[in-house]
Amino acid sequence: MSVGTADYSIKNLNEKTNAEIEGFLKKSKEELFNLRFQHATGQLENTARLKAVKRDIARMYTVLRERELGITEEPEAADTKAEEK
Repeated sequence: MSVGTADYSIKNLNEKTNAEIEGFLKKSKEELFNLRFQHATGQLENTARLKAVKRDIARMYTVLRERELGITEEPEAADTKAEEK
């Protein structure tokens, strides 16, 4: 896994629904927990990954909060777009 994660960039997150972002958030929190555990036991080789995962989590929270405040809107689910056409 690379240090930076393009999958969790603001541009990509803005295209996802809240449910998808919450799923990514859960996975990222689990990964952060595992990375912290590996770091504490001396098994973590790439410590930069800790910082990258923390930033990804912060980006996800930022996108969710922007939607909550009405700054940006949640995109429609892919199923509803297909039905409209």
